[in-house]
Amino acid sequence: MTKGKSVLSQASSETNKIPSLYPAKTKLQVTVIFFTVLIIYIFSMYWTQREMVGGVGGALGNMYTVIKKFFPPNFAILPNILDPLLQTIQMAIIATTIAAIITIPLALLSARNVTTFKPLYYFSRTFLNLLRTIPDLVLAVIFVGLFGIGVFPGILALIIFSLGILAKLISETIEAVDMNPMEAMRASGGNTLQVIWYALVPQVLPQYTSLVLYVFEINIRASVVLGLVGAGGIGLILNQQLGFYNYPNAMAIIIIIFVVVILIEYISNKIREALV
Repeated sequence: MTKGKSVLSQASSETNKIPSLYPAKTKLQVTVIFFTVLIIYIFSMYWTQREMVGGVGGALGNMYTVIKKFFPPNFAILPNILDPLLQTIQMAIIATTIAAIITIPLALLSARNVTTFKPLYYFSRTFLNLLRTIPDLVLAVIFVGLFGIGVFPGILALIIFSLGILAKLISETIEAVDMNPMEAMRASGGNTLQVIWYALVPQVLPQYTSLVLYVFEINIRASVVLGLVGAGGIGLILNQQLGFYNYPNAMAIIIIIFVVVILIEYISNKIREALV
């Protein structure tokens, strides 16, 4: 019995000596960061409430009053918004298709293992970084100012917006491919186009298709937002209804947009799962 107790006490002491998963320095750093972020949040909440007329209580009351005006939704507006809704989907399809074509040479030029000429590689990378720094809303405002209100400025803004995302993701996919097939093609006398077509394309095609579908989902949502600045589509109608204080009509449009976006994302996810 005494022997059994000693074994248990020894096992207990060994358990107590198990080293911690994280060192004490890391725990201290995480604790300091956590409380620093918490203090910043508390200060931000206090400062925001200080600047608000009526404080948080008044804001919640106003929010309830405004939300109540959106119900019940007026779905009688549905026949009048089908064409703008189709325009929004068409904007996303056209912009994604054009961007998917243009992004192929840009992605190849931005891949380190394909573009061995360093100045061209760095120029392409810098160009893509510049494209990604400009928000899609800013692009839409610029193109609306140049070409007027309509679908065309929205398509141009979405093309540039999509190029920045697609070329970056696809170039990184190209850089992660297995180089052995490409080196074997070069060793057997294949030129650059043959190496890309027969050794590179089969490796990146599933990911390329998946990324194009992903960007299409983003463009569906972005095209709605771009309409708020006059870039056409359902967003333009939504902005008009909000400007005229037709909140039941606006709520119906928001619900329809939500259903369409969820449906498109579901179909796109199923296609991407089948491809990848």
